[in-house]
Amino acid sequence: MQLIGRLAAEPELTATATGKELVRYALGVSTGPKSGETGERATSWFRVVSFQEGPQRDLLVGLPKGALIYVEAEARMDTFETDDGKKQSRLNLIQRTFETLSRPQPRDDLTGAESDRSVVEEPLSGLGAS
Repeated sequence: MQLIGRLAAEPELTATATGKELVRYALGVSTGPKSGETGERATSWFRVVSFQEGPQRDLLVGLPKGALIYVEAEARMDTFETDDGKKQSRLNLIQRTFETLSRPQPRDDLTGAESDRSVVEEPLSGLGAS
């Protein structure tokens, strides 16, 4: 799969039971036309896991919430049984590569609490991972 979307939160570095480190993150992908009422598109959410190591992992873990990234991933449908005995299926994405397209940046022209909520996009050229 190839996706372009925004990070729902900062990526999390976690360890597996065998001690290997991996990065988990959620990616929001906007789809379809803008709504007439809100002016926003519908968003699909994807859970992604990355086993990359070294500088690529460090770059991914350092990305802030809202960063726009391009991801190439393998899709896998996993079926499991919940604690109450019900079967559920979940689409899991295993990241192969990613590239940072832009990072949210605080605006300098605003003051106080308003500046904490407002961001502008800063395109990144030549930066990213593959």
